[in-house]
Amino acid sequence: MITPAFDLSQDAEYLILSIRVPYTRTSEFDLYIDGSDFKFYAKPYFLRLSLPGRIVEDGREKAKFDIDKGLVTLWVPKETAGEHFEGLQMLTSLLAPKGSRSAKPLIEDLSTGCSEAAGDDEDDDEEEFDWQVEQEVYKESSEEELRALPKYGFGNRRSGVFARLQEELSDVTDIKNPEGRPAAERRQARLDAEAAAFSPDHYLADLFEDEEIKGLLKFRPWWAKLSPSTEQEGEAAVSFNDGEKEQLRKFTNRSYLLDKTSRYQVWLSLVDILLAYSYEVRSTEGEHNVSECVCVCVKSSLQDVLVSFGRRVLCYPLYRHFSMVSAVVRDTIKILQSGKACVLKCLLDIHKVFRENDPAYILNDLYITDYCIWIQRVK
Repeated sequence: MITPAFDLSQDAEYLILSIRVPYTRTSEFDLYIDGSDFKFYAKPYFLRLSLPGRIVEDGREKAKFDIDKGLVTLWVPKETAGEHFEGLQMLTSLLAPKGSRSAKPLIEDLSTGCSEAAGDDEDDDEEEFDWQVEQEVYKESSEEELRALPKYGFGNRRSGVFARLQEELSDVTDIKNPEGRPAAERRQARLDAEAAAFSPDHYLADLFEDEEIKGLLKFRPWWAKLSPSTEQEGEAAVSFNDGEKEQLRKFTNRSYLLDKTSRYQVWLSLVDILLAYSYEVRSTEGEHNVSECVCVCVKSSLQDVLVSFGRRVLCYPLYRHFSMVSAVVRDTIKILQSGKACVLKCLLDIHKVFRENDPAYILNDLYITDYCIWIQRVK
C-alpha cells in the first residue's frame, strides 16, 4: 500500500482533506468515517488518520476529483459545528500509529451506505484483521530528481510513476525496474527477455500446422470495411457509438507543446500502439482483449518499431507466424491511411479495454488518454 500525499484544512462546518492519488481510477474509492478515525482507500493508495476532533457521516459529505492533478478533495462534516481542530499541519502525528488491532470494518461504500462485513460466518468474525498498515508521509520527488529519471509515456513526459507504483505496474511492463535503468540497458533487457521467451517448437508448430493462421489471415477487421468519406477527401467514413462519444466528452481539452524530437517519438509510439492493437483484433477476430504489456524502451526509428513488433509476435502471443506480422503491418497502414478519425476510434477502443481492467487503467493515464486528445488536434 502507498500512503498518498495529503493536506488538511477546515472551515466552521467541514474538515477538508486534499489527497493526491495520481494514476488511480477516478470513480472507485472507499471511505470509513467514525469519530476521530478516518480511512481512505483508492487502489493502490491507503490513508488512515487519527484526527484531533470528531467527524461524522450524515449525508452532507462531498467529494471532488481533479483528473488532471490526480487530486481528491473531500469535505467531511464536523460533529460539532464551529469546533477548531488543532494541529492539522502536523501531518506525521495524524497518521494513526501502528500496533492496535481491530475487527471493525475498514471501509463503507458511500454509494450504498453499507459497511463491508469483516466476515460472512462466525469463524471469520472471530479472526481479527490488522488494518494498522505502517504508514509514512509521502515525499514528493523534486523536479531535479524527476529530471534525472528515465522518461516514458506520451511524448516521454512522465517519470517517477514506475518507482511509485512498482507493485501495480509489475505485470504491465516488459522489463523489471525500468526506472532504475538507462535507455541502453532497458533495450538490452528487452532483447534478452525476447531471446529467452522465443520457443523454436512453438514457432515451427505454427509454421507447419497453420490452418488457424490461414483463417486469421482471411479475417477482415472493421477498418477494412470502411467506405470513403464524403466530407474528408482521402479519408474513410468513421462513426462513433454513444459510448465513444460520451468518453470524448469526458476528456479534458488541452494543448501539447512538443519539440521536433518529441513529435517524432509520439508518432513512433502511436505506430507501436496501433500495431499491438491490430494484432489483437486480428488474432481474436474482433473479440479482442488489448494486451496490457507496454514497452518502456524508446524506439529510434520506424524500422526499430517494426523489428521490435515482429520479434514480440514471434516470442509471446498464441499465434507466432511471420505472415501475421505482415498482415498486421498492412492493417496499421490501412488505419493510418483512413485518417485521424479511424485512429481515434482505435484509441478509444483501447482506452475502453484498459479502463475496465486492473492494472491496465494506469496505461490510459500514461499514454492513451493523451493520444486520444492529441490526435484530434493533429493537422
